[in-house]
Amino acid sequence: MDMLWSGWGDPAKAAPLPDAVTGLLRDLLGVTPREGGPTTLDAVEPPAPALTGEAYDALRAAVAAPDGLRDDAESRIRHTRGKSTPDLLRIRAGEVRTAPAAVLLPADHDEVLAVLRACAEHGVAAVPFGGGTSVVGGLAPATERPFVALDLRRLDGLLAVDEVSRTATLQPGLRGPRCEELLNARGWTLGHFPQSFEWASVGGFAAARSSGQASAGYGRFDEMVLGLTVATPEGTLETGRAPRSAAGPDLRQLVLGSEGALGVITAVTVRIRPLPARRIYEGWRFASFEAGTAALRRLAQDGPRPTVLRLSDETETFVGLAQPDAIGSGGLPQNPGCAAVVGYEGTEEETAARRAAVHEVLRACGGEFTGEEPGDRWAHGRYDAPYLRDALLDAGAFAETLETAAFWSALPGLHAAVRDALTRTLTEAGTPPLVMCHISHTYENGASLYFTVVSAQGEDPVAHWEPAKRAANDAILAAGGTISHHHGVGTDHRDWYVRETGPLGIRMLQAVKAEIDPSGVLNPGVLLPVR
Repeated sequence: MDMLWSGWGDPAKAAPLPDAVTGLLRDLLGVTPREGGPTTLDAVEPPAPALTGEAYDALRAAVAAPDGLRDDAESRIRHTRGKSTPDLLRIRAGEVRTAPAAVLLPADHDEVLAVLRACAEHGVAAVPFGGGTSVVGGLAPATERPFVALDLRRLDGLLAVDEVSRTATLQPGLRGPRCEELLNARGWTLGHFPQSFEWASVGGFAAARSSGQASAGYGRFDEMVLGLTVATPEGTLETGRAPRSAAGPDLRQLVLGSEGALGVITAVTVRIRPLPARRIYEGWRFASFEAGTAALRRLAQDGPRPTVLRLSDETETFVGLAQPDAIGSGGLPQNPGCAAVVGYEGTEEETAARRAAVHEVLRACGGEFTGEEPGDRWAHGRYDAPYLRDALLDAGAFAETLETAAFWSALPGLHAAVRDALTRTLTEAGTPPLVMCHISHTYENGASLYFTVVSAQGEDPVAHWEPAKRAANDAILAAGGTISHHHGVGTDHRDWYVRETGPLGIRMLQAVKAEIDPSGVLNPGVLLPVR
């Protein structure tokens, strides 16, 4: 199934906002419905494909399937940009000037190589396309040349399972649910459950350094990767002969997070874990974000580590984004404090022992146990927030997310700086926002911060948001944060990534790109500036 062309996920799951939320938006933020609804798909007209006859023929010859090259309007529209709020606002307005000239659907590694060589020979750029879930402009290359979307959905197999070493080799087009289905059938799990899980692909997980909601227990996706096969215009790169090596710099780490700018991932070898016999999620309450953060740091540094560990700040707790299906249901407490969700996965004995030990630590840190019901509600609605974002857009609100990470000592200042930058910029523009935040990924030395912003849209919503986004990015770097913890760089964060990495680091990466992609066909302008 393809995602909704003008929104997120399965169209059958879309639902309007409850009346209580619509009223809250109107009274609190001045949100009013906008005239007209989203453009219908059949009314959208992309520009004519800009491929020469020679380029078209070469690309068509690179894929064997009769429908391996598609240049119909619907296919091209469905591969235009990603799923950030500006992306959705543009496509709902019918703005598809940046549609790919064609969509290529290779069936194996050799066909990916053939497509890239044809692109290099004929001056066509190539944008790898997995689940289409990028929210940072990762599918919007900065180029004047024609480009094609390289849709990897046909590379969707489980190639091998090594139960002795506990590894699996996966193809990049495998989406999260199908990946788990195939592994679960053999008694294994990957344990990677980002919010985009239902639609994102294994190749995307690797290319964007994805981090799942159970990262406290299973780790980030880049920590799971043991080997990669990568197609480039200059040939094939194979990495990962052993779990760890001292044989020079680890080229796996060069490819992970490269967002298609340094090659197209065609196979990923990952470590797998036994399918847990028990999963328990529960709620906790802390008097303040400061107190809750201290409790999370205690667990992250001294243990025991739960599998899931999340903390919402006061605003997010009050509004209910910690439990998306609770928004507008009424009964919110007057002084909600800060809600945390803690989860445990493993054997019955392991889970019970770890849970008891975590309870002891959290109570010592001032936490109040609120039962399993908040955790169950979070687990039930853990993938629903993007659908809520669509409903907010339909109601005339602007809703967007951004994230970062920093060391524990910098976290309070980073939280305040980003919140203040967003609040100040949008308030000065006449649309005072609601800014919410949570910690969802913790480490011994620091944690991530994930912000959600809701406001009125303004006359031109995309242009209205841009100054606020720039201010937030500037605040992140000034406060010692990284420009992205797991969304990636894309084109939206590229200029700040350049500042964060520094000129020498960028020149090093550009030198690598020049060696493996001398024609500059791989996702130009994404991650790295075009030279």
